[in-house]
Amino acid sequence: MKNYDDIIGLPHHVSVTHPHMSVADRAAQFAPFAALTGYEEVIDETGRRTDARPEQDEARLAELDAALRAVMLRGGRAHIVWFAEDVRKEGGHFCSADGTIAKIDEAGRRIVLENGTAILTRDIVELF
Repeated sequence: MKNYDDIIGLPHHVSVTHPHMSVADRAAQFAPFAALTGYEEVIDETGRRTDARPEQDEARLAELDAALRAVMLRGGRAHIVWFAEDVRKEGGHFCSADGTIAKIDEAGRRIVLENGTAILTRDIVELF
């Protein structure tokens, strides 16, 4: 006898004490499990891209100051692009908003729009 000839023709065994397992339950036994909880989130965070903070020289800061004065002379309505630092990793991203400047806080060095958005003046990249 070779190749299981003695059992090849026997009927499939059905247990009388244990109920038949569904295909879904059987497949779940072999499904992957999260051995390292939180690892997937760490990988996603590491892969998330951020931009570098732009370096602005004195000439560019003077241009932005002049643009701010011009915006205020025509009523404060402006389009502003600024750099927002990322709270979880180095770098950040660029944001933009259209709105009316409600307040220029010189002590806090920030601009506050009518909708409440506060933007640090050192973070402003474009203003028109």
